[in-house]
Amino acid sequence: MTLTKRRLLTTVIAGLAAWAASGPAAAQAFPNKPIKIVVPYTPGGPTDIPARLVGQKLAELLGQPVVIDNKPGAGGNLGADAVAKSPADGYTLLLVTTGHAINPALYPKLAYDLTKDLVPVSQLTSSPMVVTVNPGLGVNSIKDLIALAKAKPGTLNFASAGNGASTHLAPELFSMMAGVKMNHIPYKGSAPALTDVMAGHAQVAFDFMTSAMPHVRSGKLKGLATTGAARSAAASDLPTVAEAGVPGFEVVGWNGVLAPAGTPPDVIAKLNAAIKEALAMPDVVERLTGPGANVVWNTPADFGAFVKAEVAKWDKVVKASGAKID
Repeated sequence: MTLTKRRLLTTVIAGLAAWAASGPAAAQAFPNKPIKIVVPYTPGGPTDIPARLVGQKLAELLGQPVVIDNKPGAGGNLGADAVAKSPADGYTLLLVTTGHAINPALYPKLAYDLTKDLVPVSQLTSSPMVVTVNPGLGVNSIKDLIALAKAKPGTLNFASAGNGASTHLAPELFSMMAGVKMNHIPYKGSAPALTDVMAGHAQVAFDFMTSAMPHVRSGKLKGLATTGAARSAAASDLPTVAEAGVPGFEVVGWNGVLAPAGTPPDVIAKLNAAIKEALAMPDVVERLTGPGANVVWNTPADFGAFVKAEVAKWDKVVKASGAKID
């Protein structure tokens, strides 16, 4: 064999090796370096906790470190945009929340498209809200609340954690479906919002169980119903809004994991299987369900359909309510 032919053969073999490394063989080797989960909010919050808990288990299951990178800003959009523009190799993931499904309607000029630039891996949790009122309002059920709102239209005030937050848009959806009108009073977070309902400055609040249930149990707030599709194990004495008078009403806070579009399907499948195993661990279930959340694993296809449905739902609510960001 001549020198020229040897060089040509060497080049062909090297090319085939490079092709193999970029195809199925590379996916089979995943992961072979640390994985990063971008949490687009500050450390220690309700979205940071599940990311760190599941991330720790993924590190054990996949044999590589899982690093949590908090990248807050612009209502979660800063971190989401960074992940959308990351290499599509499975090593950079996004902790996505309900807020990301709301943001396309609130931010008309987003630099990324949630359902096109990112692909689903799995949901992690789902958390219902609690409909609460000031105990002195004389309201003991959802039907009572609707009756009062219809008898005195525009006189009830509901408090939220801020314009465009889930705690703002959930009561807006309730008002639309129940045919009532309540006035929105935004606050800088759940704590001051609930404090003012307890003080009587506002009368109603829809808030998550971790924030609201301690006040319900102490008697400072009256719990009327929860907002999930089924009763919550953490407040089984409360009916759902749907069974208490507004059929079809369902609002949950949720989070899950997305990856950059173009991530190989077998890498997504491996991450999804590891998340399923992590979410089934008793200590993970205990930590996540303690505050009133539900552990939710689903297939990438099911999670993707869920995210698209959430985007469509909140787009209608934002437009109908006229909600704007602060």
